[in-house]
Order: sequence, then structure tokens, then C-alpha cells
Amino acid sequence: MKKLINTAFIYAIAAMAGGVFYREFTKLNGFTGKTTLSVVHTHLFLLGMLFFLVVLLLSKQFSLTTHRSFNKFFWLYNVGVVITTGAFVWRGVTQTLSISLSSGMDAAISGVAGIGHILTGAGMIWFFLILRKRALKK
Repeated sequence: MKKLINTAFIYAIAAMAGGVFYREFTKLNGFTGKTTLSVVHTHLFLLGMLFFLVVLLLSKQFSLTTHRSFNKFFWLYNVGVVITTGAFVWRGVTQTLSISLSSGMDAAISGVAGIGHILTGAGMIWFFLILRKRALKK
């Protein structure tokens, strides 16, 4: 339980830092357009903090953390969220600084974000399989 609370708390701090970075970095660089940095804040709050608070509540009810593959889900999901938001920051910084990217580098950033989304999605599915197994057991 402590691990889930700490994870949610770390994501909350990261989300707030992401929001401040977005606001200050774009302001400092005089950027007024649309940038991927704007979604880092909400992704970290929803996929990180809120998701793990819900996992905490469900775990209390269904003893999810004692499932044999819970730790594997936990790490897969977290790696996916971190890779996804890292790619968003990478893309957003290049947008804000108006860095011209080669088509290969542009595709690489999109590919990294895609891998992060796939890992996050796989982790979410894994979580639902664990939840389903435990909920139907009760």
C-alpha cells in the first residue's frame, strides 16, 4: 500500500513540475503556439497520480498487491508512462525552440512515444486482468 501511495505522490509532484516547466519554458522562449509540453501535466496527473490512487482503493478491496504478477504490471505500466511523458517533453522542447528535425528524428520521437503508449496500454490491460481475477474470486 505504501508503494502505491508513494507512486501516486511522486506522479503528483512530477505533474506539477511538468506544468510549471511548460508554463515557464514557453514563456522564457516567447513561444505562444501549440506544443506537446501542454499534455505532460495532464498525462502525469491522470495516468500517474489518479490511476495509482484508484489502484490503491481497488487493492484495498481485492488484495491486488498480493497477486503474483502485480509487481511486473507495476513496473511495465510505470516504464510506459515515463517513456511516454519523456517523449512528450522531448517533442515539446523541440517545438518550443523551433528546432528543425530530420524526418528520421521526427519519426524516432513518435516511435518512442508510441512504444511508451504500447507499454502503458499493456500495463493497463494486465492490471484489468489481475483485477478481474481477484474481483471474480470474492
